[in-house]
Amino acid sequence: MTRSLRGALLILACSASAIAAAQTPASRPIDIPAGDLVTALDTLARQSGAQFIYQADQLRGLRTAGVRGALSADEALRRLLAGSGFTMQHDESGAVVIVKAASRATPPPAATSTGSAPAGPNPEQATRLEEVQVTGSRIPRVQVEGPAPVTVVTAQEIKASGFASVPDVMRAITQNSGETQSQQSSSGADFSPGAEEVDLRGLGPNHTLVLVNGRRIADFPLPFKGRSNFTDISNIPIGMIDRIEVLTGSASAVYGSDAISGVVNFILKDHADGTTIDLRYGDTTRGGGASSKLNFSAGFSQGDFNLVFGAELIAQQPLWAYDRKIQDSTADAPTARSRVPRRTFLNGDWNDDYIDPGQATCDALGYLNGGTTVYANRPRYGNFCGSAESIGYGTILSQRRGINTYTSANLKINDNLSWFGDMQLGYSKVKLFRDVEQWNYQAPDGNEDGYFYNAHSDGIENWYRQFTPEEMGGLGRGMIENTQKTFSLTTGVKGSLGQAWDYEASLSHSQYKATISWPQTIAAKANDLYLGPQLGVDPDSELPIFDADPARLYTPLTRAEYDSITARTNYHPESRSDTLALTLTNTALFTLPAGPAGFAGVVEFGNQAYDLNPDPLATQYYYYSWKDSDGHGSRNRWATAGELRLPLLESLNLSLAGRYDQYRFSGHKTGKLTYSAGLEWRPIDTLLLRGSYGTAFRAPDLHYIYAGIGNDETSGNDYYRCRTEEPDEDITDCSYSDEGLIRTRQGNRDLNSETSTSWTGGFVWSPTPNLDLSVDYFNIRMTNQVQDLSTDRILQLEASCRIGQDVGGNPVDANSPSCLDAISRVKRYPLTSAVNPGGLYGIFVNPINVANERTSGIDASAHYKLETAIGTFRLAGNYTWTRNHLFQQYPGDPTLDELAVNSGFDIPREKTSASISWERKAWSATLFGMRLGRLPNSDSYDQIVDTSAGEPAWVHATYRYNATVQYKFNEHAQLSLAVDNLFDKMPPRDPTYTAYPYYDISWFDAAGRSYYLQFTYKFGGSAL
Repeated sequence: MTRSLRGALLILACSASAIAAAQTPASRPIDIPAGDLVTALDTLARQSGAQFIYQADQLRGLRTAGVRGALSADEALRRLLAGSGFTMQHDESGAVVIVKAASRATPPPAATSTGSAPAGPNPEQATRLEEVQVTGSRIPRVQVEGPAPVTVVTAQEIKASGFASVPDVMRAITQNSGETQSQQSSSGADFSPGAEEVDLRGLGPNHTLVLVNGRRIADFPLPFKGRSNFTDISNIPIGMIDRIEVLTGSASAVYGSDAISGVVNFILKDHADGTTIDLRYGDTTRGGGASSKLNFSAGFSQGDFNLVFGAELIAQQPLWAYDRKIQDSTADAPTARSRVPRRTFLNGDWNDDYIDPGQATCDALGYLNGGTTVYANRPRYGNFCGSAESIGYGTILSQRRGINTYTSANLKINDNLSWFGDMQLGYSKVKLFRDVEQWNYQAPDGNEDGYFYNAHSDGIENWYRQFTPEEMGGLGRGMIENTQKTFSLTTGVKGSLGQAWDYEASLSHSQYKATISWPQTIAAKANDLYLGPQLGVDPDSELPIFDADPARLYTPLTRAEYDSITARTNYHPESRSDTLALTLTNTALFTLPAGPAGFAGVVEFGNQAYDLNPDPLATQYYYYSWKDSDGHGSRNRWATAGELRLPLLESLNLSLAGRYDQYRFSGHKTGKLTYSAGLEWRPIDTLLLRGSYGTAFRAPDLHYIYAGIGNDETSGNDYYRCRTEEPDEDITDCSYSDEGLIRTRQGNRDLNSETSTSWTGGFVWSPTPNLDLSVDYFNIRMTNQVQDLSTDRILQLEASCRIGQDVGGNPVDANSPSCLDAISRVKRYPLTSAVNPGGLYGIFVNPINVANERTSGIDASAHYKLETAIGTFRLAGNYTWTRNHLFQQYPGDPTLDELAVNSGFDIPREKTSASISWERKAWSATLFGMRLGRLPNSDSYDQIVDTSAGEPAWVHATYRYNATVQYKFNEHAQLSLAVDNLFDKMPPRDPTYTAYPYYDISWFDAAGRSYYLQFTYKFGGSAL
C-alpha cells in the first residue's frame, strides 16, 4: 500500500478532528505501572482512546511513577508526566501536545486540515511526533503536505502488501517507471551481477539519488551496463526499514547532485522498546526458489544512553529456468524458426552453411545435456548436434546468503548537546547462472570471426562448441559469484546554540567492496586443444592454417580437459563515499504576520572514489569474447545551501532553497548553482493547492570520466560501401547493413554536468475526515545529458567525409576537424584483405554531453476509511500517467517519443497500484493489486513493426495481486501469511519475442505464485 506524505505525517501532526473527538473529559479505568514513560504513553493511549503528539527522542529514557484509578485522559497524562520536565498543552484543534515544561519553543502549529489520516495506524495507538527530516526539506517541521508531492511507504504497509524485498517495493511505486535490471538480465550478469536499481520517471538509475537515513551511500562498485555508476538497493534489509520516502522531481537545491528525477530515502528503525524476532519462510507453488529470513531487533536504554540493534539473515535458494515450462526449452519460442535446438556442436563453412556431422555422430552424443542432445536441422543452414533443453540452464532467481546489521546509538550529554551514531554492516554472497561456457576460434588480436583454413579437410571452416553440464562437472561450477561487503558509519553531535539555533555536525563514511568471479574460457588454450598449433597463413584467404580433425570437435571433453581450458576471472571492485556536514536550523529566524519563518543552512565537504580492480588478464585478449576495461578515480566536492520556509499568510506558505556544489577531479572542476521554490495555499481547511519549481544537475559519473579502454561487440550500417557500391538500394536492403563491429570505448575527462528543470502543480483535498484525494502534474526537462557517441552517427559522417558530400548532395570538407575525427574513429579491413576487404572492423566511441530528455505526466492518489460493524476497511490507490517521454540524442536529430511504436524504448505509459485492507480485533487482511500498462512488443522495441500492415505493436496491460492475512495471538505474538502473485500469472505471451526467454525480463519473471509464512514475537516493551 503506497501512500503520500499525507498518509504518514498526518497521523503525526494533523489528526485534529479524530483527536478532539477521542479526548472527552469522561473518566475511564486507568492502570499503568511505573516504568518507561514512552511505554506508559502507549498504554494510556490504548486504555483511554486518546492520542498524544510528542518528540520521541526527548522522552526516551525518562521514567514515570505510573497511575491508577478512574481518571480522565488529561488527568492521567498529567500524573504520568509529573517530575519528567514535560507538560501537556492543547493546541487550537484540540490536539494534545507534550512539550517541555519550561521550553522556549512554542507548541507545534495546529493542523490546517480538519481531516484525519484515513489510512493511518490504529487510532488507539499514541502518536510519536518526531522532528522528522521530511524528504524534500532539511527544515525539521511538522506538516501535512509540502509544496512537492512525497510518497511514503511504511513498514506496516510493506508487510501488509506482501513485498518480499526492497526491489519488490520499488517496482510497485508507480513513479518508478524505468525498466529494472532483472535477476535474469544478461547485461546485469556481465556487468553488475546481483545488483538491482531504482529508476524514477524512467530517466536512468544514475539520475535517482538513493539515501539511507538521509545520507548518501556508496555506489555499486561496478557500472550499470558497463557505463554509469548507480546505487544497489538489493542489499537494503527490508525487515529493518521504518519507512521509505520518495520525492520525485528535481531536488538538487536541497540534496545536491544526482537528484534529477528524484530522491528515495530509506529510513531504518531507530527505536526498540523490547526484543522482536521475526521468522519468515517462503516458497513457490510451482517449486524452486525457497527462502528463509530471520529478523532480530532489540533496544537498550540506561539513563541518557540509548542503543538499538537489528540484524537480518537471509537464505534464498536459486530458481532455475528449467523449473518453469514457459522457458525450459526452445520449443517454448513463439515461431518455428526460433524453436530450433541450440547448437552444442557445430561446424560451418565459408558461406556459413553447416557441415553435416551425420546421424550417428549426434546419436553418440545423445547422453549429453541430460540426454537431450539430438541430430537437428536449422532450415536453410543444415544439420548439427544440439539440444532444445540446454536453453534452460540459467537462473530466474539468484541464490543469496547474507546478513545485514544495523546499530544506532545516542547519548544525551546535557540539555543542549547529544551524541549520535549509527553503523551498518552487510555481508552477502550471490550466485547466479547466465549460460554455459562457449568457444569458437578467437585470433590473438581478439577477432572472433572464427574462420580458419583447415588443412585436414582442405577447406575454410568455423567450429563452435557449447559446453555441457556433464563436461563441466555440473552447473554449479558455472555460477557467477559475487561476495559483497558493505559498511556505513555515521557519527556526530547535535544540540542547541542559545535560545534560537539548533545544529548538527556529522561525519559519514560508506563503502562497498566486492569479489566477483565469472567462469571463462581461455581462448588460446581452447584453440590449441581443438585446433592444434597454427601452421601458417593461407595465402589466398589470409586465414590461419590448422590441421584439425573434426573428430576432435565432436569428442566430449573430460573433466580434466574442461578444467585445462577454463578459469575464473576475479574482480575486486570497491567504491567509497565520505561526507562531513554541518547543519544549522532555526524554526523562528524572524516573525512574519502569519507566523515564524524557518531556516536551514548546510555546509558539506565530501570525497567519492571507485576502483574496478579487474583481473589484469580480462583487459587483454585472454578470455574468449571478453576484453574488459579498467577504471578508477576519485573526486572532491564541497557545497553550501540554505532553505527558508515563509508563512506569507495564515493559509499561504512559501519555501525557497538554493545550493551551490562544486566537484574537482583530475585538474578539472565543475560547479552548479541550483535553486527551488514551492508554494502551499489552503483557501479552506480541507483543500491544499500546491506547486514547486526546481533546477537540478548531475556531476559526471566517475566511470564516464575514468573508464579505461575496453571492447564489446555491436553492429552498424556501412554507409560508405552502401552509398558507393549499392547507391540505389535502401539502407535496410543494402548488402553491407548490420555489419558486425568491435566497439572500443574509453572515458572522457572533459565532461560537463548534466542539468535539468522540474515543476509540479496539484492539489490535496480532504472533503471528509475519512477521505482524501490528490492530483499532481509533473514536468522534468534534462539537458546536456551524457551519452556515448552514436555508432550510427559516426558511420554516417565517416561515409560523407570519404565521399565528399552528404546524402543530400551538399559538399563535405574531408579535412575538417569533425571529418578527421570521424574517419579516425572507424577501423576497416585493408583493401588487400581476403576477409571482408575494405569492410568495417571496429569503431571507437566515448561519452559526451549531448542528449536532451524530457517527461511529463500526472500522479494521483486516493485514500478512504470506512468503519462498519464487521470491522474497519481502508482503501488506497495510486496512479501515474505519463503524458510524454521524449528523447533527442543529438541537436538536430528528430525527437523520439519513447512511448510510441518503434521507439526502441521499453517503458509503460501507465502504472497503477491499489489496496483494500480490513481489520477487526485480532484479524487483519489486505489485498494489493498492481496494473502495468501496455508495453511495446519485441518487434516494436526492435523498430520493425509495420502498423499499416496490421502488425501488432503492444503487449497488453497486466495485473498482479498480493494477499496477506494476519492474526494476533496477543499483544506480543502474531502470525501472518502473504501470497504474492495470487493468481499465479505467468509473463504475457509476445508472438514477436523470439529471443530467450521469450518474454520481457525487464518487467516480468516466471517465478509464479509465492507464499511467505511469518511469525513475530516481541519480548517486553509495548505491543506489536
